[in-house]
Amino acid sequence: MKRLLSIVFALFVSVGAAAQGRGLPDFTELVDKQGPAVVNISTTQVVKGQGRGMQSPLPFDEDDPMFDLFRRFMPPQGPGRGAPRDFEHRSLGSGFILSADGYILTNAHVVDAADEVVVKLTDKREFRAKVIGADKRTDVALLKIEASGLPTVRLGDPSALKVGEWVLAIGSPFGFDNSVTAGIVSAKGRSLPQENYVPFIQTDVAINPGNSGGPLFNMKGEVVGINSQIYSRSGGFMGISFAIPIDLAIDIQNQLKAHGRVSRGRMGVVIQEVTKELAESFGLARPQGALVSSVEKGGPAEKAGIEPGDVILKFDGKAIGASSDLPRIVGMTRPGTSVTVGLWRKGAGKEVSLVVAEMPVDDKQAAARTAKPKPAEQAANRLGLVVSELTPEQRKELRVSGGLLIEDIRGNAARADLRPGDIVLAVISKGTTTELRSAEQFNRVLAQFDKGANVTLLVRRGEMQTFVTIKGVNGDK
Repeated sequence: MKRLLSIVFALFVSVGAAAQGRGLPDFTELVDKQGPAVVNISTTQVVKGQGRGMQSPLPFDEDDPMFDLFRRFMPPQGPGRGAPRDFEHRSLGSGFILSADGYILTNAHVVDAADEVVVKLTDKREFRAKVIGADKRTDVALLKIEASGLPTVRLGDPSALKVGEWVLAIGSPFGFDNSVTAGIVSAKGRSLPQENYVPFIQTDVAINPGNSGGPLFNMKGEVVGINSQIYSRSGGFMGISFAIPIDLAIDIQNQLKAHGRVSRGRMGVVIQEVTKELAESFGLARPQGALVSSVEKGGPAEKAGIEPGDVILKFDGKAIGASSDLPRIVGMTRPGTSVTVGLWRKGAGKEVSLVVAEMPVDDKQAAARTAKPKPAEQAANRLGLVVSELTPEQRKELRVSGGLLIEDIRGNAARADLRPGDIVLAVISKGTTTELRSAEQFNRVLAQFDKGANVTLLVRRGEMQTFVTIKGVNGDK
């Protein structure tokens, strides 16, 4: 027994010694070598007629961080207490030097609408910077300062990053120059709402206001990302931050440097995520791809023969695992390129050839039009929908050949993303699409579903189309 205890104790000591030998990573050499290539960026924007021509009652300058905090507790000065004057709004960010002759990468939101951009190096030199170009969709901006012999960063491969790997950020949170924070890679390829063009690197590195635009380093001292934003309910760091992969940022900066703008591909479709219920409705073995809910008239997709209800599984040989993959892959495709698109249509695979068009620089969405609902008087169908047939005038105005107007929503349908005024165009089941012409036909189609089954509808709302699944058909047939 004593011998056994001795062996266990010896093993415990050896394991502890090995762990102590490994210890935590030492970032000192990385910071010494790469820190000088990280810069502080301050911007000034002149806001016309926002200030007041009288002295502030607060004991802080207007560019002091405490000014905004304390002025909220001061009574308003009221009209007529001083004439309007121009107000200078100042903000801080970070960046890093790409080339010895002064090209610098940062975030687009750091320099957005700035009238003056000043770059400060670690040796205290300051330069006025020129914004070569900025791309809001990826939040990447390229600056240029007139200097030579500057220290530069080394670029790494974001695809080689592993979840759990140590990474380090250098930046200027709250104006504290060259602050260093470290953490690990929490996830890769993250898609964020309204951010369809960036597969973000998620980390738990402490990122705060002022860190934006600064570099994210791997343990080799290579830049693998640009720190861009955080997830927060308080406005400060809460353990989740996101960085733009450096390979994507470099592609953007190459276009900005050459043309001052970014050219992106487009195919002219509106897509949505394929849920488990939608996958079942379209006969897919599992949720995957991007479901086409509508096709732009005269656009590349329509010319290629792509239809609403198609599920895009591949684009130019690249698999589309989720709908968020498609905008990024299409956007990075050079306009004018001919590609093969792999589709799932009516329970079978299909390939079409498509010529990618160019996305307009100012991509504004038209406002959706909603049909005016009518009062509901008749009984609801098995889905809980009260519908009426469209008049010839309504069909002509909406440019549809069929469809039913939703007048009221009851029962299980009330939990789905439906509204009075929506137009139900078709029912989809196991890859088969049935276009609707009358309320009687709709009821006949619904009678074929078992109680509790899920039903997927193609719905028109204004100028947009979408697929909606209603979970659980009522029992009466």
